[in-house]
Amino acid sequence: MKDRVRDITKRSGGQSLTSVVAKLRSYLVGWKNYFQLADTPGIFRDLDAWIRHRLRAIQLKQWKRGTTIYRELVKRGLSSRTAAKIAANGRRWWRNSGMAINIALPVTHFDALGLPRLAA
Repeated sequence: MKDRVRDITKRSGGQSLTSVVAKLRSYLVGWKNYFQLADTPGIFRDLDAWIRHRLRAIQLKQWKRGTTIYRELVKRGLSSRTAAKIAANGRRWWRNSGMAINIALPVTHFDALGLPRLAA
């Protein structure tokens, strides 16, 4: 499952976040239906968090430059100090996508894009 999600969410794919979420949606809905009887809510929560982490990294890479990262994070409600800290390391997508960017791109943002949740 993780290998398939890694293939869909490659950061070098040159796809918009909405098209990546659409591909993920078709795969995750089927995967969730197949494993819905499994009594492992902790594993599903961890997988949800990991998938959103990958999507945040894609979004950071698409913003490309530190000035764009800073502008977009401040526009989404992050403090200017925290946004500047993330934008200063703009090329460290994976590390930055696990930081305070969760405030700027919360779970509800991905719900609005149509990403299904595995847990709950």
